[in-house]
Amino acid sequence: MKIYKYRILFLLTAIFAISFTEAKIKLPALVSDGMVLQRNQKLKIWGYADPGEKVSVAFLNKSYTAVADKNGNWDIMLPELKAGGPFVMTVNEITLKNILIGDVWVASGQSNMELPMRRLKPLYANEIKNAGNQNIRFFTVPQKYNFKAPQTELDGGKWEATDPQTILNFSGVAYFFAKELNEKNKIPVGIIHTSLGGSPVQAWMDGNSLKKYPEYLEEAQKWQDDELIKSTESDEQALSKAWYTELDRTDSGLNQHWENFDLDDSGWKTITVPGSWEDREGSFDGSVWLRKEITLPKGSAGRPAFLNLGRIKDADVTYINGIKVGNVTYEYPPRWYDIPAGVLKEGKNVIAVRITNGSGKGQFIADKPYYLETGGQKIDLKGEWKYKIGNKMGKAAPGQTFIRWKPTGLYNAMISPLVNYKVKGFLWYQGESNTSKPQEYGDLLTTMITDWRSKWNEKEAPFLIVQLANFMEPKSQPAESKWAELRNQQRTVSLTIPNTGLAVSIDAGEWNDIHPLNKETIGKRLALQAFKIAGKKNIIADGPVYQSMKKEGNTIILSFKSGTDHLAPVSELKGFAVKSRDGIYEWAKAKIEGNTVMVWNDRISNPVAVRYDWADNPDGNLTNKSGIPASPFTTE
Repeated sequence: MKIYKYRILFLLTAIFAISFTEAKIKLPALVSDGMVLQRNQKLKIWGYADPGEKVSVAFLNKSYTAVADKNGNWDIMLPELKAGGPFVMTVNEITLKNILIGDVWVASGQSNMELPMRRLKPLYANEIKNAGNQNIRFFTVPQKYNFKAPQTELDGGKWEATDPQTILNFSGVAYFFAKELNEKNKIPVGIIHTSLGGSPVQAWMDGNSLKKYPEYLEEAQKWQDDELIKSTESDEQALSKAWYTELDRTDSGLNQHWENFDLDDSGWKTITVPGSWEDREGSFDGSVWLRKEITLPKGSAGRPAFLNLGRIKDADVTYINGIKVGNVTYEYPPRWYDIPAGVLKEGKNVIAVRITNGSGKGQFIADKPYYLETGGQKIDLKGEWKYKIGNKMGKAAPGQTFIRWKPTGLYNAMISPLVNYKVKGFLWYQGESNTSKPQEYGDLLTTMITDWRSKWNEKEAPFLIVQLANFMEPKSQPAESKWAELRNQQRTVSLTIPNTGLAVSIDAGEWNDIHPLNKETIGKRLALQAFKIAGKKNIIADGPVYQSMKKEGNTIILSFKSGTDHLAPVSELKGFAVKSRDGIYEWAKAKIEGNTVMVWNDRISNPVAVRYDWADNPDGNLTNKSGIPASPFTTE
């Protein structure tokens, strides 16, 4: 009996000892299975242990040791390593598998960097279907904010290799950039993706970087108060809930089930889709219901289908034959709804959409696709729909304080924990949220670039910027544009800060969508910038880069940076405006003469400056023979 007790005691002690041992070493989320380590740089492997604990790292047939300090922190430096893998690393009792060595890039910014491949399916369905490159890996940083202090660790995240499932959540821009690098360099590429839609640049900067901007520092300090955050969110949620509860309670369509297949809608008014009911009803916030009857041939019943309702402002709930098939809660995502088999019928079918709009003009966005696809056939849904107002609210929906976008919060939670992890460089697609104050953007971005490079201790690390794409309705006459001003700030930063590159996207946007789908072009142009900075031969990464101007009579002659000035001929050069002495810009004629562009307006005898593509959504066509567009610029 005593022997049995001793055995039980021994086993319990052993189990406790094993558990205790396993608890001693803790690695950061970035140092984990499947990670990509930066080639050709000394690498830090770090973590946490009991104070005084000896830590041993074994990698590529070599061992390295360290001792945890009194706070339990330890780190080990690995020598420069060549690209390759997969490899295995052990850290005491922890085994890390499937490690690659290659190039690692941090991809950051707002929604156009965040935009995942699943949102790009219409353009890249085959890319997604055939994805399977184990040498392209992503680590997606959890989206959090912290205003109190820079964090040293992430709350989660994991390395993922590319396959048809994982790619759906990968940043489209960063994926196509990584794909291009992997194909050309033949080495693994790791992307640490850390972005958040709607975020301004100051959210990605630390407190020291914002010393010149006391209003941003005051804002950051204000939100260090947890109670303020809690009460603000609670109060705003209560107000929003009350508004939408009242809307739902008084919406005749909900009460009378206007989604039903057999509803008599003969007395409803009509509108043309795409379009807005407010053009007929006047501005209001509330809800509206729309219905459209379509007829399907024999064989349609039992088939799955796909419904594309383009984009709608704001939220929708969509039904077919009384059955809910999907909903989106805000204006930007496309309305792509998979229709299960059995929903559609032979003959008459009814699509019903309830739209709620809390502010601004409710509408079906123009120049978007609207169709039902079944059996390989697309049924066009543009044209006449019936509509009826569900309810008009007396006031707009309550606004929201986007606390997550406040200064320093994203830097502290989503950048600071990354700085120990060695990287090749940075990708940056951001700026839309700073267009209200474009004049300060160049200084903020320059300061951020300098600070990030300092934090990573890589003062020459490439920093690649995506210039804002063309967006919004074109204007018939030259006009001031805050979007153009911010693009010019981005251009100036790229020309003045060493080892920065600019991916011009002025030809890759969509007038009616702040989230254009063409992310492959952007990713490839970023890759060209990376190749250029790396010194690869025969790389043309830029379109024509404006360098200088001179006047001859009523003509301004523009010269461009050598190597970018192989201008592509066009029948009519567009996008130029000249400024007269009274300060007014007017459209100009322009033509290519060798490596220069001649710009003039017959009515302006003494022009003083030129602008090119200076608009929210310009239509200029100045490119080089590689097809890369010139950045919008001003000679002032």
